[in-house]
Amino acid sequence: MATNRVLKNIKAVVFDFDGVFTDNRVLISEDGIEHVMCTRADGLGLERLRKLKIPMAIISSETNLVVAKRAQKLGVPAYHGLSDKTVALKAFAEEMSIDLQQVAYLGNDINDEDCLKLVGLPVIVADSVSEIRPLAKIILNKNGGDGAVRELCDMIWESQKQEA
Repeated sequence: MATNRVLKNIKAVVFDFDGVFTDNRVLISEDGIEHVMCTRADGLGLERLRKLKIPMAIISSETNLVVAKRAQKLGVPAYHGLSDKTVALKAFAEEMSIDLQQVAYLGNDINDEDCLKLVGLPVIVADSVSEIRPLAKIILNKNGGDGAVRELCDMIWESQKQEA
């Protein structure tokens, strides 16, 4: 299967945050503090990628520190508050000495379009906006915030686990 061959060649994974780790909703308390919901299952998926020694990063245009705090908890480097996410994507791949064709990028919205076009494996969550669907090699079964990160991690794990 062509998709399995592509998954087998993935050497790094980059994630958007809102709409990928979250369901794209935000809860705002009366003091103006924003809160988001994430699933703990995603963290277990990320552990599988660590076992495979696959570098990961979160790249987000969101300025709220919730991105950095969640990324820190998950042990994944985060670049956030970016107007052009491709700059961070290219820098991450270069820093890791990994060709962009060996990178999977998981996004959900139009601000992920340029990153999806740059990588070898563009992946989107099930509830992604229609404009980016034609760019995806894989459309996950899970929605953002509902285990989509775990789903992608498990797919990569299954294709590469003998290397762990």
